[in-house]
Amino acid sequence: MAEREKTLVLASAVADFMKLESAGGMLLLLAAILAMLIANSPLSAFYDSLLNTTVAVQVGALAIKKPFFLWINDGLMAVFFFLIGLEIKREIMEGELSSFSQVVLPGMGALGGMIVPAAIYGWLNWGNSVALDGWAIPVATDIAFALALLSVFGSRVPTALKVILLTLAIFDDLAAIVIIALFYSGDLSFGALLIGVAAVGVAVVMNRMGITRTSSYILLGVVLWVAVLKSGVHATLAGVLIAFCIPMRDEHGNSPLRDLEHNLHGPVVFAILPIFAFANAGLSLTGISIDDLTHPVTMGVIAGLLIGKPMGILLFVGLAVSLRFAQLPKDVDWRQLLGVAFACGIGFTMSLFIAGLAFEHGSGDYFSGDRLGILTGSILSALAAYVLLHLSLPKTPTID
Repeated sequence: MAEREKTLVLASAVADFMKLESAGGMLLLLAAILAMLIANSPLSAFYDSLLNTTVAVQVGALAIKKPFFLWINDGLMAVFFFLIGLEIKREIMEGELSSFSQVVLPGMGALGGMIVPAAIYGWLNWGNSVALDGWAIPVATDIAFALALLSVFGSRVPTALKVILLTLAIFDDLAAIVIIALFYSGDLSFGALLIGVAAVGVAVVMNRMGITRTSSYILLGVVLWVAVLKSGVHATLAGVLIAFCIPMRDEHGNSPLRDLEHNLHGPVVFAILPIFAFANAGLSLTGISIDDLTHPVTMGVIAGLLIGKPMGILLFVGLAVSLRFAQLPKDVDWRQLLGVAFACGIGFTMSLFIAGLAFEHGSGDYFSGDRLGILTGSILSALAAYVLLHLSLPKTPTID
């Protein structure tokens, strides 16, 4: 009975999560379409002017002066990464990542889904050191879009398949955090870095002392964000670091982390991510030719998302199963897993974010090609996933 109750609770939690994320995915799509329409209309000059408007915040000698576009990508997205950090910590402490047996299959799939797309992109762009900076663009998965696609099939989707997709996406997010920290940070300011380290240290001490008021951690997180921003490490990582310090439980057994995650989920899904999509998806199609579509950067992103993602996931999951490290859940077959693997090729939000980091310090020659590749690869991956899932999922609702 206890096991059945646990399964029912898991199914309910996954269903609630999917409702929120899938609705957010639809809003993301609308924001991206709106950005594309405006960028290819007489309003394009206004769109560019808005994103390039300088916004400054200054307190004494401390000043932060950035275009509105970077306030979105460095500021609002730090809140998004803060939510990701909360989700990852919860999954590690009490969720799908809390035991080795639960993580082997999706963990191996996520590993393959990162290595193979990056290798394909690198192969197509070998010899061009600037273009190679974009190697991580096709390794990402947009969980909101992927779950929105899965939600189309409703109760035909087994809970185990939903959990596999969620866990794959969590591993992808964790890998993206590590990649950004290691490969997409600028010249370091050690003074600011020391302040950031001190802020994290204070947050850890607060956690160990049993301080559970989340407002205290958020205020410290603002200090950490400014320090990380000034240090040369990408500012969004401040959100992840402070999230890992939020207490999982208080002395009464309540979860400050879960409460904060619940409160943030709506604003992130329904406001921050659509704003990000609107700011980043506005690709002007003026002057785009077949040469742009077949450029190695564009093709590397498309091939990485459409071919590399599903190939890597299936190969590495197959390896884990053949070596008896893991096994497919009894109500999931290989065709359904392939459908989910194609859904993981919907990169969009995270791919656009990494593309901006990869080329924001360069000449900008490749950024339109990146966006073209991301949009094309994500659309084709979504279509392939839909067809495969439509053909492979049971025609009647599943009973978990």
